[in-house]
Amino acid sequence: MVVFVIIYLGITLLVGLLAARMVHNTEDYLLAGRRLPLYIATATLFATWFGSETILGAASEFAEGGLIAVVRDPFGAALCLLLVGLFFARPLYRMKLLTFGDFYRRRYGNLTEFLAGICIMLTYLAWIAAQMVAFGVVAASLTGVGLVQGIILGCLLVTLYTFIGGMWSVSITDFMQLIFIVAGLIVAGLEIFSIVSFREVFANAPEGFFRFYPEPNAVDGLNYFAAWITIGLGSIAGQDIFQRVMASRSEKVAVRASLIAGTMYLTVAMIPLLLALAARTLMPDFLNIADDSQMIIPALISGFTSPVVQVFLFGALLSAILSTASSALLAPAAVLGENIIRPRMKKVTDRQLLRISRLSVLVVSAIALFMALRRGNIYELVGEAASVGLVSLFVPLVAGLFWGKATSTGAMASIVSGLVVWLLASLFSPAVEPILFGLAASAIAMIAGSLLSRKNRP
Repeated sequence: MVVFVIIYLGITLLVGLLAARMVHNTEDYLLAGRRLPLYIATATLFATWFGSETILGAASEFAEGGLIAVVRDPFGAALCLLLVGLFFARPLYRMKLLTFGDFYRRRYGNLTEFLAGICIMLTYLAWIAAQMVAFGVVAASLTGVGLVQGIILGCLLVTLYTFIGGMWSVSITDFMQLIFIVAGLIVAGLEIFSIVSFREVFANAPEGFFRFYPEPNAVDGLNYFAAWITIGLGSIAGQDIFQRVMASRSEKVAVRASLIAGTMYLTVAMIPLLLALAARTLMPDFLNIADDSQMIIPALISGFTSPVVQVFLFGALLSAILSTASSALLAPAAVLGENIIRPRMKKVTDRQLLRISRLSVLVVSAIALFMALRRGNIYELVGEAASVGLVSLFVPLVAGLFWGKATSTGAMASIVSGLVVWLLASLFSPAVEPILFGLAASAIAMIAGSLLSRKNRP
């Protein structure tokens, strides 16, 4: 098993480095030269989030809390991709932007670009940290190394090929990893359900385990809505999705890739949930005695499948983690280089901008590694990441695209108000999810700030 892991990681690194040969300028590095065909664009959109959050985090949440516990992911995540394809991919693609920060500059001005750039970076740091933690968990399970050593190894591997090859390396490795993800999960599912039947697994589920709707009261209803929109709306204003939309070969490819990826995401994500449900039958005491419920899938595969299936499943798991980590790492690095550092320099050449983008990968990676070593819950880290985008970036994006009266004053008020109210609400641990307060404040500030600034304009 260890030999396979080493070979697989070596192949991934080699493919990423070979793909780097197609990088000749900043557009190649950040957007793969806007030349991705449908199959690669779909694969890289699917792989954007299908990582540790889905296979480890969501599976453990499902095993403990049932179907309603995983509304945020995979259901909210699939909703996000579908909404991007239906409403956002087309107008954004037509703007021919390099980063998402460019949208805020073009629509609202330089100061808004800076504020949005900071928020975009904050959105991804926790996400990258979650993937590093997941890599450490899998490495510890397979090889016996410590969690810290596994986290550092994952950080070094992803940083290396992302640093060199940018979006081309990310896209090509995502396509390769998609094949492993789907094949590995299918093979693992077939063997597990040859041991235990679907009927037995579903019969052993606790009462109410498959309830998908909240209790009929206001608080539970609002929190249920918050679970849908945390990733479902919050990640629409994400640099990682934006990069894949803009890297597509055409507007039509961007739209179709988003819709296909959303459908695939929801379909394939059911397999880890079914495996977690099977684990409740095959390992009934695991959740009571385990130090970390996120290990439920690795424990199931290690204990009940053949070595061949273990190779496939752990290969799929590593693929999912690496593809998500590389996607998340490149996104804030692009914004840091293009929207925060470059505007504060004079006469920057394309070669210099490419160097800045690569150095930004190292900076973001170092910060995320620090966060990963301090926090260990994958599901919480990803939830925190998506919340920042929802309360700060989503409203200015929607207003900028679909409301002609939106102004830079309204956008800045929306970003600041959403973040401040969300953070203050989080301090008091209210019964209702704090992101709802932040989102409401962001929307009110956008409307009020835009209307007042237009009214007072000479």
